[in-house]
Amino acid sequence: MLDINKIRSDFPILSQKVNGKPLVYFDNGATSQKPQVVIDAISKYYQEINANIHRGVHTLSQLATDAYEISRGKLQNHINAKFAHEVLFTSGTTHGINLVANGFASILKPGDEVLVSALEHHSNIVPWQMLCEKTGATLRVIPMNENGELIMSEYDTLLSDKTKIVTVNHISNALGTVNPIKYMIDKAHEVGAAILIDGAQAVPHLKPDVQELDCDFYVFSGHKICGPTGTGILYGKEAWLNKLPPYQGGGEMIKEVTFEKTTYAELPHKFEAGTPNIAGGIVLGTAVDYMNEVGFDNIQQQEKELLEYGTKRLLEIEGLKIFGTAKEKTSVISFNIEGIHPYDIGTIIDKLGIAVRTGHHCAQPIMDFFKIPGTLRASFAFYNTKEEIDVMVEAIKKAQLMLS
Repeated sequence: MLDINKIRSDFPILSQKVNGKPLVYFDNGATSQKPQVVIDAISKYYQEINANIHRGVHTLSQLATDAYEISRGKLQNHINAKFAHEVLFTSGTTHGINLVANGFASILKPGDEVLVSALEHHSNIVPWQMLCEKTGATLRVIPMNENGELIMSEYDTLLSDKTKIVTVNHISNALGTVNPIKYMIDKAHEVGAAILIDGAQAVPHLKPDVQELDCDFYVFSGHKICGPTGTGILYGKEAWLNKLPPYQGGGEMIKEVTFEKTTYAELPHKFEAGTPNIAGGIVLGTAVDYMNEVGFDNIQQQEKELLEYGTKRLLEIEGLKIFGTAKEKTSVISFNIEGIHPYDIGTIIDKLGIAVRTGHHCAQPIMDFFKIPGTLRASFAFYNTKEEIDVMVEAIKKAQLMLS
């Protein structure tokens, strides 16, 4: 079990006040807070080994390169990739998805199909729309039901030999739904399609095993797992990464350049053009170490209790409706109160020190499905407490009284 007081002491921001009230941070779905060990690691890099990587023979360059590649190895082990060169550093989930979508422009042709789900974040919709416009391929959508679950019978029907890639999130950012991705991966492979998993909302809660899942691509952002912003990972099977063309051209990703012809570097450098976010990449490894030290079994147990308690307490509020009631769900609660715009409640409870997300959560198709403008979203992390949930519930009741 977690020593929650010890855990909370690792995060300096959690002890501060907002608008004169103790901070209650329930916007973890947007970004997680950072432990002191991560903050210190950023300073340590710039104070001690700041240099460009892979290009210098001097000592600092060697130290920075070693630290960067050690971090890549940590991430390889964390997701159980077969090879370190299957792990590409990116600026985040969006970068990883765009990299793959851009690569598929050389593969798709008119009549081919791309499958996305109704539960996707805009970053896993728009790049595929752009790809289809460019190639003449067709975008097909896996529908959802009123509980916020994908309809697997419809997915089975949509799959065909026209399907070239399926792209689906592991966990919905807007509803917290945990999708049956192992089933979806296996079914996609039965028709010869590749599959990309958006793990942005999953990696804060669980450790994906990409070999066990057998996914072709898995993407996530570092800032949602206690790491720095502007960091992320694209895992891709070696065969697929060798097949796809480079996403960007420049330094680092080349083997030899002449004005007549350029040959590209081997993996992973083929996809890592230019000077990367070196500090971010190194410190992402520090963040993963911290998460594993806390332990994902402990994280899941704490967040399961928070989800159950938060759901119970919120449903005590008259007129409150929760959107997203899937059987398999993580610690996200999206809700509205009848007759009150979510933005108004979010603004009032912010004055009481409570940070929740309001709006469509970059998932407008989900809001359109429920015929609502948006929701309030409370997303819990392992460093949150039931007492904080009580504070939020009382604040919402006050806001409700003020706005009714």
